[in-house]
Amino acid sequence: MGRERRDGRGGEEMSVGGFTLVSVISPGAATCAPSGCGDARLARGTVALAERERLAERERLVELDRREELDGRGKLDGRAELDGRGELAEVELSRLEFAVVDLETTGWSPGAAAITEIGAVRVRGGLRQGEFASLVNPGMPVPPGIADLTGITDWMLAAAPRLGAVLPGLLDFARGCVLVAHNAPFDLGFLVAGCGDCGLAWPGFTVLDTVMLARQVMDPDEVPDCKLGTLAGFFHARTAPNHRALADARATADVLGWLIRRLAHRGIHTLNQLSTWPKVVA
Repeated sequence: MGRERRDGRGGEEMSVGGFTLVSVISPGAATCAPSGCGDARLARGTVALAERERLAERERLVELDRREELDGRGKLDGRAELDGRGELAEVELSRLEFAVVDLETTGWSPGAAAITEIGAVRVRGGLRQGEFASLVNPGMPVPPGIADLTGITDWMLAAAPRLGAVLPGLLDFARGCVLVAHNAPFDLGFLVAGCGDCGLAWPGFTVLDTVMLARQVMDPDEVPDCKLGTLAGFFHARTAPNHRALADARATADVLGWLIRRLAHRGIHTLNQLSTWPKVVA
């Protein structure tokens, strides 16, 4: 998570090669580590969303609606090629698909620390479309203070895949989405640096920072600060943040949904309108 937030995750789980994957979209897709990224295991997403039968028809209608709206803008595997704000700027926020990302790391700076866990949630119109989660072997010890905070230990990470095996799956999972993070510069700093280290091209996502958005939307009389735990408690998020990547991504996704509702009451419906606020959208 972004370090300004350092103040049980449910769902279906399965063990794959010594690490945990939870409700990963794109069943059957596998990613390998590029050369130069260490001896990495395969990361394979095979778990469907909970309540698939109930959501199947709704997702089909959502997909038809998305294709109609984006007709003529170009397609990529059934999703729009929207890796730039130009295509996204005037799409209503309620119709955009967001990939909410959270990281756990061994420290504060990408130059001196490494990722230990990645969690992400795809949401559209307040509905979760899929989830991605994996522990990551950082190639270095987890400091005792970080282990105490997150509960992630060297023993847990010993059999986890290296970053090069996990990042391609995350990038594919988030493709076509607006990337969202709470204190985005922290998470993005590690992700961009990780792509560079593993020889992967950073897709240049449009990024929305929920910390900066909350500072614009929340009344100082409502909350003492805009930390994730504070906002999740205020909005009664379905998942409480607990310094684990997937739980914190779920909490951030719920907070995002409530912030978007508040924007609608202010007459703000697009990323283009949000761009007038500094550091909210990049």
